[in-house]
Amino acid sequence: MGKKATTIDVQIAKLRSRGMILDLDIEKIKEHLLDIGYYRLGFYWYPFEVDAKHNFEIGTKFSTVIDLYYLDVDLRYILIKYINRLELNFRTNLIYWVSTNYDNNPIWYTDNTIMSFAYLKDIKSHYNNNFKKKNLLINKHHVNNPLDKYAPCWKTFEYYTFGSIVKVYENIIDDEVRKLVSTQYNIKKPVKLQNILDTLVFVRNSCAHSGVIYDLHIDEGVVEMPSYKFNNDYSHSLDAAIKALLYVMEYISLDRKKELEIKLDKLFNKFKANQTIKTIIEDKLGYVYSC
Repeated sequence: MGKKATTIDVQIAKLRSRGMILDLDIEKIKEHLLDIGYYRLGFYWYPFEVDAKHNFEIGTKFSTVIDLYYLDVDLRYILIKYINRLELNFRTNLIYWVSTNYDNNPIWYTDNTIMSFAYLKDIKSHYNNNFKKKNLLINKHHVNNPLDKYAPCWKTFEYYTFGSIVKVYENIIDDEVRKLVSTQYNIKKPVKLQNILDTLVFVRNSCAHSGVIYDLHIDEGVVEMPSYKFNNDYSHSLDAAIKALLYVMEYISLDRKKELEIKLDKLFNKFKANQTIKTIIEDKLGYVYSC
């Protein structure tokens, strides 16, 4: 059997015994522990632990842990907004460029000469009666067109998740068709766009499910991009994903790219005077503070 649940008072006593400075009002500390949770806050005090017994570095403050937690929260909100902007743009480009290439086939996403077998073998389980009924425009299409097995891609894809849309792109057989889409983002090789999209789907899902973002690890790593250098040449961190997002955003909207940069600057500069958080931002996120 695992460890037993503990009371808030016991949790506070544990933090104190391990060397954390409880520099907030005790009622406020209890509020944070009841609101966020002792286990979840562990992701944010972990950088300050110095041994296997979970003792803290001398001078570690509870308020610093809370600051790191809210940095993470604010960063999630920023990233998900701009990844959603990419999602819309990518969906539109996928529909336009592939559909105009196969202009006599509005349901090209179901065609075995266009899509891989691996993709098509699962489409019936996804595009089923439940899918048709629960999505208003799809249901309306089939009511008006009872002989159609599928609705055109521009209707269907409106109800696909970002990950599902990226899967469609991944499973188009003809690489030249995939290239029609990738070149819209100044990327010649579709496999590179695929890598960026997979990365940002992962980040988006982590944000949507309240994952820990500042310390995110991207297993596959992010491909190199012109004019962007990863922090410590490490392509598996959130820093690399942010730079991938900035790169593609440049070809979606320069205004939105600049807006994203300004919001990140504003967020990170909130912690410029907090040397502990500033160091984490520099080391984990590769942010370079101006003098």
